[in-house]
Amino acid sequence: MPDSVSITDPAALRRATARHLTGDVLAWWLANAPDDRHGGVFTCWSNEGARLLSRDKYTWSQGRWVWLMARLARAGRLGLVGIDRAACFDRARRTAVLLRDHALLADGSTAYLLAEDGTPKPPAPGQGLHASVFADLFVALGFAALAAESGEGEWGDLAERLLACAAGRIAAGAARTEPYPIRTGFRGFSLPMILVGVGAEVLDATSSAAAAETVLGAVRAIETVFLSGSDVAEMMPAAAGDADTLLARHRTPGHVLEACWFLWQAGQSLRRRGIAAESRLFEADALADIAIRAPVLGWDEDQGGLLRYADRDGGAPRGRRAGDRYEELVADTWDTKLWWPHAEALYTLALLHLETGRADLAAWHDRLAAYTYRVFPAGPGGEWVQIRDRAGAPLDKTVALPVKDPFHIARALLLMIERLAKPSPAQRSSA
Repeated sequence: MPDSVSITDPAALRRATARHLTGDVLAWWLANAPDDRHGGVFTCWSNEGARLLSRDKYTWSQGRWVWLMARLARAGRLGLVGIDRAACFDRARRTAVLLRDHALLADGSTAYLLAEDGTPKPPAPGQGLHASVFADLFVALGFAALAAESGEGEWGDLAERLLACAAGRIAAGAARTEPYPIRTGFRGFSLPMILVGVGAEVLDATSSAAAAETVLGAVRAIETVFLSGSDVAEMMPAAAGDADTLLARHRTPGHVLEACWFLWQAGQSLRRRGIAAESRLFEADALADIAIRAPVLGWDEDQGGLLRYADRDGGAPRGRRAGDRYEELVADTWDTKLWWPHAEALYTLALLHLETGRADLAAWHDRLAAYTYRVFPAGPGGEWVQIRDRAGAPLDKTVALPVKDPFHIARALLLMIERLAKPSPAQRSSA
């Protein structure tokens, strides 16, 4: 486990991270979850990974699987990880074909849920096939990664189309956002955030001017609506009178940390193509100021680890209740410890430390790593027990989708390995 290896020793951390990724996390997924008959991956596992509860396939997770397999194929080709590149590439393609042939709907959206063989099915009776713009964008993310690794234009075209349709619905206020609908009268940070992350990947794969404009527009929305100094609101009310609500006051530390590396990546993508990226949200120093506030705000001083939600002034979320399903989720689960904020935190804090040299980022990375690797991994050859209570004990609850997600952990570890293989800014300037 990389828990005892500091970010200040990048070479040792890279080796330890690669061992954990290939020997534990990927070893579990590749042994248990791929559907090599129909394409795709089975994700409806119990939290501990012992029981497959359903063979249904959420397109949200299938798109992420395409991304992961395509990027692992790339990492294998570059010699960054010891992986069967051909098998990963084949799984990326077969899953993409499953989504192309079954999930894409005539209106430019995607079906939310597929049966094992790819047949679209409503997630609930009478709900229709499409339920979430996030599913659309994760499918676009997967197609973009496959386009980048395969060089096949079809996947890039499909990624561009899905991104454009999703961005259009978001701009029109018509985007569905299951599993957590955004309350009328509020704007959700998650929407411009995901447009930045997916838009940058589509831009990398296609050099699309439309993708670049989507990224820049989403960054403007973050700057003008959600950001105040280094504080990022998760939901912003249209009416000033709603500023005292729990929805307006709560913060999501994991989202802030994930968004910081999205923004860094987007700025690099734009600049590689000679596109002006002048926002401070593309600068490492500004992102470091934003990122460092998240663990300070969200750290559980009693038990350790990152809280799922926090109040804007720290502690348990509070404020006037508006009677909302998402609000109930925040109030009921704010002190749980989830896999994805911890995985995202490790990568973001490492990345920004390596870019800025800031010692406070390194200290927070090492503190988070010690907690994360003590609490979450299931043991040698296993993945993570992804959902934990405040004290770190396994918790048998659904988070977002009723799945064991194959994405955040493996993605964060892979991105960490890729970044640690690169020279630091100081090394680059002296070369």
